[in-house]
Amino acid sequence: MARGGINKAVVQQARQVLIARGEYPSIDAVRIELGNTGSKTTIHRYLKELEGIKPAALQGTPALSDTLAKLVAQLAEQLQEEADARVEQAEASFNEQREQHEAQLQLAQQALAAAHQQQQIQDAALAAESERLNATQSTLQAEQLRGASLNQALGELQVRLADKEEQVRSLEEKHRHARDALEHYRSASREQREQDQRRHEAQVQQLQVEMRQLQQGLIVKQDELTRLHRDNERLLGEHRQASSERKVLDDLLEQRDTQIQGLRTILAQAQGASDEMRRQLHAQNQSLEEKRALCAEQGRQLQFLEDQLLKRDEAHKAHPTITELVPK
Repeated sequence: MARGGINKAVVQQARQVLIARGEYPSIDAVRIELGNTGSKTTIHRYLKELEGIKPAALQGTPALSDTLAKLVAQLAEQLQEEADARVEQAEASFNEQREQHEAQLQLAQQALAAAHQQQQIQDAALAAESERLNATQSTLQAEQLRGASLNQALGELQVRLADKEEQVRSLEEKHRHARDALEHYRSASREQREQDQRRHEAQVQQLQVEMRQLQQGLIVKQDELTRLHRDNERLLGEHRQASSERKVLDDLLEQRDTQIQGLRTILAQAQGASDEMRRQLHAQNQSLEEKRALCAEQGRQLQFLEDQLLKRDEAHKAHPTITELVPK
């Protein structure tokens, strides 16, 4: 029974149209004329029946022997059936392979889309990590500038402390000289008094006058010494205060050094994480390129199979079957 509404009358009409156009009414030509509908076996059977109807002018001509004619007809029908079976098998195999390749291509496209999405996520993470790294570097630079400012202030305090220490040494030197001078003066006065006592009593009054003068000078020297003591105590107090300030600055500088070291550690960790993410992104890019190459190879194989099938159809159309070439 003909499929898709194909019957003998329809096949006969298509055959007559092809003959009218000067074309050979082969099975494929008739099927194309029918809109690629109907089984080739059915079309072949109808064409065989239609070709068996000969004109009245040809009925008187001598024919081949019945045995040979039947044999030729059987061989032609068998060849046509085998050819149709092989074509249908090839079409089924091609359709199955095409569906498999399309499924593989769809899976590859889904994997490629997932890889693109993963790459976008990693790019966003890398950008965020880069922003954190830039912020950390800015903080480190600010802390380094602050540390440099503290170092400069510490240097200035150290210079001031050195000046104070130099002043203290100078005052101590002056005090030592004054004390030596006083001691020398006392020794000289004592020797002078011993000499004056051995001298004439007439010089006692003069010596007493000189004694009073010397005592007045000694009072002046003692006042200067007292003032020097007060200046020395004041300078010692300033020295102790400067030492305290220096200790506070040393502690503050040590804290800043600790903070800077911690920031450097954080920066090193951030750089290590950034390098790891770059390595993972590079590996995924390589995997993506391999998947793209695989998809391209599968596409080439699919195109090759389609070209082979197209060539087979063209060869089939260019070379009619044995049944079509047998003289009626």
